[in-house]
Amino acid sequence: MIVPMVTWAAPVKIKFSHVVAENTPKGQAAVKFKELIEQRLPGKVVVEVYPNAQLFGDNKVLEAMLLGDVQMAAPALSKFQKYTKQLQIFDLPFLFDDLEATERFQNGPAGQGLLGSLSKKGLVGLGYLHNGMKQLSASDPIITPTDARGKKFRIMTSDVLQEQFDAVDAVPLKKPFAEVFTLLQTKAIDGQENTYSNMYSQKFFEVQEHITETNHGLLDYLVVTSAEFWMGLPEEMREEIHTALNEAIAHGNQLAFEFDARDRQAILDSGKSKIHTLTPQQREQWVESMRPVWKKFEKEIGADLIDAAVKSNQK
Repeated sequence: MIVPMVTWAAPVKIKFSHVVAENTPKGQAAVKFKELIEQRLPGKVVVEVYPNAQLFGDNKVLEAMLLGDVQMAAPALSKFQKYTKQLQIFDLPFLFDDLEATERFQNGPAGQGLLGSLSKKGLVGLGYLHNGMKQLSASDPIITPTDARGKKFRIMTSDVLQEQFDAVDAVPLKKPFAEVFTLLQTKAIDGQENTYSNMYSQKFFEVQEHITETNHGLLDYLVVTSAEFWMGLPEEMREEIHTALNEAIAHGNQLAFEFDARDRQAILDSGKSKIHTLTPQQREQWVESMRPVWKKFEKEIGADLIDAAVKSNQK
């Protein structure tokens, strides 16, 4: 008697690479995604999460994705500049009043339309993940735009962010996220811009005496995959993965709101870094200094998109 061989289909493996710690909103969203998928598609899909740039930094992960070395990532929106100019909208200084306004824009027609802006480059945008609004940290107090003059600030690879600091006569330096703590500690740079969540989890506040609460910019991420991988999945599996991812993103975004307040307080309680709040007049000086950056990128981004973003500030 011949016993027929039983063949088992190998599970689909999703390597999810990101650059931040697991205790951040993005880190927790990735963990939640893994939990949901492995509950709902046991044995069919395996998710491996690689935090803290263990696999790739944000500058390399998209190339790796197109080569099939990683299936999912959530780089900062600034990292997509060479794939589409439209996502530069999220780097424009003082565009969004707060995270709630950002959410209204991202969930609306204009924001959802931007998810498809990468399709010509072989990438698929799956959803937006919040981190928070950006603040400035520095070795010295930075209260007015003139205080930033000549100071070296680390930025992500973004032409908009370069123009933002050029507008206040500062010196922007494009450096990987993983190097920021050492650059601050050794005083190779004077400061950086980031959210309270990242400043706390990466311990930047321990080597920066001053933080200025500017809320001048946004640090959000785009969860992305390759079109080749995504369209190669069975439709039913794809829908299940997308549903789980949306739930994980909602979980991460809720944490972003909570962590922002929590980590701000933790930095205050540490006594290692002083948080400076700006008067309305001082903040307006920053707005006036940086607002011209919008005009420089209006053609690349689209005036209609910028208008839609401005309208999202109206509740």
